[in-house]
Amino acid sequence: MVEIEEQTGAQLLVQCLQNLGVKNSFGVPGESYLAVLDALHDADIKFTLCRQEGSASFAACAWGKLTGMPGICFVTRGPGATNGSIGVHSARQDSSPMILFVGQVNVDHKDREAFQEVDYRAFFGPLAKWATEIDNVKRIPEIVSRAWRCALSGRPGPVVIGLPEDMLTNRTSVEPCQPIEVAEAGVDLSQTDALTRILNESERPLILIGGGGWRETGKSALQRFAELHNFPVSAIFRYHDLIDNHSHIYVGDAGVGMADHLAKMVKNSDVILVINARLGEAATKSWSLLKVPYPRQKLIHVHACDSEIGKIYQPGLSFHSNPNQFAQFLESLEIDGKNLTQRTSWMTKGHSDYLSSLLAPPQQSPVDMSAVMNFLRERLEQDAIITNGAGNFAFWPNKHFCFGPKQRLLAPQSGAMGYGLPAAIAAALAYPKRQVVCFAGDGDLQMGLSELGTAVQHGARLIILVLNNGAYGTIRMHQEKKYPSRVSGTNLYNPDFAAVAEAFGTKGFCVRQTEDFAETFEKAYRSKNGALLELMVSVEAITPRKTISDLRSGH
Repeated sequence: MVEIEEQTGAQLLVQCLQNLGVKNSFGVPGESYLAVLDALHDADIKFTLCRQEGSASFAACAWGKLTGMPGICFVTRGPGATNGSIGVHSARQDSSPMILFVGQVNVDHKDREAFQEVDYRAFFGPLAKWATEIDNVKRIPEIVSRAWRCALSGRPGPVVIGLPEDMLTNRTSVEPCQPIEVAEAGVDLSQTDALTRILNESERPLILIGGGGWRETGKSALQRFAELHNFPVSAIFRYHDLIDNHSHIYVGDAGVGMADHLAKMVKNSDVILVINARLGEAATKSWSLLKVPYPRQKLIHVHACDSEIGKIYQPGLSFHSNPNQFAQFLESLEIDGKNLTQRTSWMTKGHSDYLSSLLAPPQQSPVDMSAVMNFLRERLEQDAIITNGAGNFAFWPNKHFCFGPKQRLLAPQSGAMGYGLPAAIAAALAYPKRQVVCFAGDGDLQMGLSELGTAVQHGARLIILVLNNGAYGTIRMHQEKKYPSRVSGTNLYNPDFAAVAEAFGTKGFCVRQTEDFAETFEKAYRSKNGALLELMVSVEAITPRKTISDLRSGH
């Protein structure tokens, strides 16, 4: 029997993460986990120092969504934990695997309201898949292994582990955890005939896809099946990149600001096959497109987490299955051509309407974002990664960009402002040779503007497009709808964003007219350290298709 060398809990924790394949982590340092920082000094795991815990947790959330491996984040106790909670909430709603390690007071100081003490199980319980603490140094491998499996299994999501300071400095000689293979729920083959019959009888089917845990094998299998039999496919809110948007089967995204043609398709379909997606507020226009709890359509719901099936809508047929397994299973079905003509006509119109929806009218603005998006659809690289936070500016990358098969979108289903820049940093560190473009609003970016320093310090090469309209655009839009012309609390005084970028050590440009955008973008692209482009846009152009004047007049 091999004798295991004694080491600290922190060293054991880091060894566990190394054995699980972790290469990068994000965090803000704190004295509560200094022992972990010391252990990382000698490890092959990079610690990406961020400026604020919320940004660090956003980056870990994005890392999990992009790579399929749990994003790792370290924050200190108390304020660090509460700041970091925003990324936990985002990871839960994004179905993104993530583990947040939080410093904690010594075990024998607990429940005394010690300095910065928080009950993490109570605080994070409603947000995370599992929230726990290590109270015995020997249990570190057990708890880390369980956390890893929990973050990846079923519906992926966040796990929170409290790290009492003494558990990190106590010594032990237990074996670290080993690589983990997470079991995937298979397909119930007994329902093959029922599924085949429903799909063959459909004339106006619609496949809705979303959620985490997809692999290339599953995405490719689904696309082959749908293209072979002309089944239209829609991605739910901010999962556009799960399928090639150029394919003739793609009909748009079922999300916030859903296009009219797609809302009609959802409502008028006769069969809806939902794969790995939740039928939530955005996908159903506040549950108005489908009757609750029994839709008029034949509903087939497939999900890796059985508790998501029948949560709101009761399906006629359901599969507790991993999306990749189910997508490959679909290819084995014997789909006849009985209703192929009807399906083809239905699908063709849906795709044509989607292509039309990509083109926004010219904007009443110094920089016309419709022209900018026309340029970017042609200019961005085939494997580009696009990120955005929250705000009306996000309509541009979310509604007016056509994602190719290798392009990716990192955007928060939670609607969290400040997500885009940390997500872009994570993407650039995970894939340094790929083009990373971050869309941000002026209000959105200022939620984490200091992370420009993180990008420069760690060599994350980004192109940041800041749409500066001097307002919290989404709130202003709703304000104008409900209280026309009564502007209160939504105007912003902004810095010179280009100058701020230069101060942090990256290139900064201010684009004041549409004609200058293309040339300025090329300069940004050539910059070794990345660049920020401040785009001066008018608040009057409050959405791609509505002006403030339209809202005030009730249009």
